[in-house]
Amino acid sequence: MTGTAATWKGDVIALIPALRAFAWSLSHNASDADDLVQDTLIKAWMNRERYEMGTNLRAWLFTILRNTYYTSLTRRRREVRDEDGVFAATLTTPPDQDWRMAVSSLEAALQQLPHEHREALILVGGAGLTYEEAAEICGCALGTIKSRVNRARTRLLKLMDEDEQSVQAEPRPRQALSS
Repeated sequence: MTGTAATWKGDVIALIPALRAFAWSLSHNASDADDLVQDTLIKAWMNRERYEMGTNLRAWLFTILRNTYYTSLTRRRREVRDEDGVFAATLTTPPDQDWRMAVSSLEAALQQLPHEHREALILVGGAGLTYEEAAEICGCALGTIKSRVNRARTRLLKLMDEDEQSVQAEPRPRQALSS
């Protein structure tokens, strides 16, 4: 270790009691204060090359400690103490399986449509194009597109209805009653 590095290390060690006092004044808890000083020393050691020799080491370390404290305070404000999981148990998300099943059924039914009908239905119903725009894209007459969309909707409704009836006919597993 060079002379300046040894001096830096000795100066940092000499400031530990003052850092502890400042940390305690911020946290009002001896354990948290010790943790804060430790975090400060780790950050100072890892960034020692950023410290400019001859400047105020005390101010540099106190700034690191203060910024570390406020960063952890901000983090803790966003966190919820829930060691026993009571709060987590109250958080629920509505099930989305029904929607996923419906989308899967729709995709499967769309794949069963003839290509021309599927294309027309997606252009008009899915993409929101007018019949005229869809007819121009498909290169066919306006009446042809209207007919394809009508047939596709009718067939899609029938396929979706058949799929729904087959799902309802399947026996569902019994769910245990919660006590």
